[in-house]
Order: sequence, then structure tokens, then C-alpha cells
Amino acid sequence: MRSADIIAAIATPPGQGGVGIVRVSGSGVWKIADGIFQSAERPSLAKGGTFLYGKITDADGTEIDEALCLIFRAPKSYTGEDTIELQGHGGPVVLKKILRRCLEEGACMAEPGEFTKRAFLNGKMDLVQAEAVADLIHAQSDRAAKAALEQLEGGLSKKFNRLYDGLMETAADIETTLDFVEDELPDDVFQNLGKKLAENFRTLEDLLATWDEGRLLREGAQVVIMGRPNAGKSTLFNALLGHDRAIVTELPGTTRDVLEETFVLNGIPLRILDTAGLRETECLIEQEGIRRARARSAAADIAIYLIDSSQPVSAEDAEHLAKLDPKRTIVILNKSDKKVSGFKFQISGFQPLETSLVNAQGLDVIKTAVSARLETGVDFHAPAHAVISERHRNLLETARTELIQARERIAEGGELGAAPAAEHLRAALEALGQVTGRIYHNELLDNIFSRFCIGK
Repeated sequence: MRSADIIAAIATPPGQGGVGIVRVSGSGVWKIADGIFQSAERPSLAKGGTFLYGKITDADGTEIDEALCLIFRAPKSYTGEDTIELQGHGGPVVLKKILRRCLEEGACMAEPGEFTKRAFLNGKMDLVQAEAVADLIHAQSDRAAKAALEQLEGGLSKKFNRLYDGLMETAADIETTLDFVEDELPDDVFQNLGKKLAENFRTLEDLLATWDEGRLLREGAQVVIMGRPNAGKSTLFNALLGHDRAIVTELPGTTRDVLEETFVLNGIPLRILDTAGLRETECLIEQEGIRRARARSAAADIAIYLIDSSQPVSAEDAEHLAKLDPKRTIVILNKSDKKVSGFKFQISGFQPLETSLVNAQGLDVIKTAVSARLETGVDFHAPAHAVISERHRNLLETARTELIQARERIAEGGELGAAPAAEHLRAALEALGQVTGRIYHNELLDNIFSRFCIGK
């Protein structure tokens, strides 16, 4: 990081708005503030936690905008450095002019996530809390936002720190045994060490158990709608979204590409995919749509397969369902109001639901079925809480592997087991330290903060 640089960036989203913010942070920020902001009091003399009303001027004194200048003095700022926030009108032209003036006066353009990166390096937050900032910005549901807020407030960090401290204490105890002759140690010393490692292991497993919920909150669940042409796929797609997103006609093959939209169900964002009807066709465009439909279904969390019950179940339906996993597939017998006489569904492994989507019947049943599939092993009715990310999971899995090895060595007893156990615990602590940032390197920081937006 360019630690000596003053950085500046527009901190509000692109587009028009009532207010726009340019954030400037770093040692020497007051020279920039005095150079571009005119008010009754010079920014460099103002107290921290106050704001000034005035105008931002060009180099020749021409007024750019009326604005407020918020004063943050180190260490009481987001970055832990001297910081100002210039709040002007939210038009893109005005904000770009304000940013240009900051750069002309000596600031550097901030890199993605550089403000938060400085907050971490200045001890204002750890890496888990820093990641929560991005999670809060990108949250797609109330539940995801609440989980991110708890993580930002340190709820998840405390759990990681307890695990790290517990393992550090156990590792120190194991290291101590290496300083004694084996006959001098109490008989139960390795038994007690084994109990401590077991407690550490349970804590680690409890953290890993939040991964499924964390993935769903951050990434959303992918739900693909499949079936033969005219089974009602696009009708269901539109009904879930609450508006006409996909074209619905009686003509088979209307949908030829994959349509994707986001829909929130019980606090979980779903990525709903409407796909081309599955059938044999000579049309190259439709063939590609069908290929994409099958590829998306293979990667989906849930597949909703619609069958037109106004005609007998076809051999093609049976063939398509045979390739799907019943545990993550919901079969819908649509057009129940027009069900053909003697209709039978006899494909084993599936429990179909009946709907008449064109008459708005059965939509709640489908939502309930999707929610039930998502809640397998995850309690979404419990209060929102901080949950681990993929990065945390990968590091925890590494620590878990090392901890298993350490437990096995301790179980063997004696110094021959203690020495390698200590090595495995050091490796586990190395992985855990990277979660919160107790241990970090530039590549790790670049990987995390490059995903942030500029201005945050």
C-alpha cells in the first residue's frame, strides 16, 4: 500500500442523486482541504466530528459546487487517518470535478477497497470485519444484511479468536511437555491434552457448519426451471418475479436462451433461471438453448421440472428426470385444471406437486417446496447471525486437517507423539491466523480488497 499517499475517490454510486460524496484520506489531507474548500473556517483548523458549509472552487477560484466538508481527525475516522468527506450535489459531472480538484492538489486515485484496507492496517478492524463491509454492500436480502452487520460488529471475529486462543494455549501446553523427561510428566497429561484438542475441534466444526447458510446468503441459491416446451416454465418464472419478464406464447420453443433474475424467498436470494424447452429439434439456436439448460441444471442447487398434465407423461419426461437428483428436484404437474383423463405419474423417486399456474393456483406450494429444500441442514427461522465465507471455509478446512493429525499424534502418547502434534498445531494456527489477519501477506490483502468497490 502507498502508505504515505493521500487517497481520494467518489464514495457514492454512479448516476444522479441528491447528494454525492468524495472521500479523501491520509496524512496531509488538510492542505488539500484548505486549497479547494472555502468556508468561514478553514478545514485544517476545524475540530474532528464537525462539518463546515462552504463551496468547492477550481484552481482559478471558480465555484464548482456548494458543499459540506465533514472533518475526521485521526484516529477517529473510518481509516484511522485524517479524513475529509466532501458532500456535494449528486450529479456525475460535479463529482468528477471535485475528485479532479483533489487529485490536482496532490491526492492519488484510491484503488478498490483501499480505504478499508487502511482501516485494517491501522487496527480499526480485522479481516473478517473488513469482508463484512463488502458483504453488507452486496447484501441482497434483509437476512444477509443482518448477518453481515453482526460480522462487522465483531460477532464472527470473537468466535475465530476464541478458537485461535484455545489452540494457542493447547499448543503451548504441548510444547511444555517437550521440556520434560517422559517419566517426569503426570500420567494423565496427554489425556488432558487430548480433551482440550477435542474441545477445539468441536468449536472448529461448529464454525464450518455455518458454511451452507453463508453460501446461500452471499451467493444465493440457483434454481433452474426445466421441462418440455409449453409445460409452463415461463409462466412460473413470471409468477415468481411478479411481472412479465419472459415471453409466454402457445408456440413451442419461444424461450431459446437462459433468462436469469433474482428473487428473495424467506430471506434467501434465489437466482431463478428460465430455460429452453427440452425436445429434439433441428434448429441450431434452440439446440444451443437446450444445451445451456442442461448445463445450468447440473450446477443448480434446485431444479424445478414442469410436466404438462393436460397430456400423458411422455417418455422424454421420464428420460430427463432420470438424469436429475430427486433430492434436489421438485416435480410440478402443471395445468391440473386440464388434466387428461387417466393421467398417471409413475416415475419413482419423485413426489410431484399439482398446480394450475395460468390460474395462479399452486404458486405458494412451489415456494414452500423450494424453501424446504433450502432449509435442509440450515435453520433459516433462527435469528440472522454471522456465518463463514468461502475463504474462511478453505482456511478452516486446512486447520481441521492439521488438527485431526495433531489429535492422532497426541493419542499415541509420549514425546514421540507430542513433537509432531506441536508441528501440526503450528500449521493449524497459521491457517486460522489468516482468517482474521493476525497473520497476513500482501497477496492475501490484494486478493480480499480487490473485490471491493472504489471509494470503500
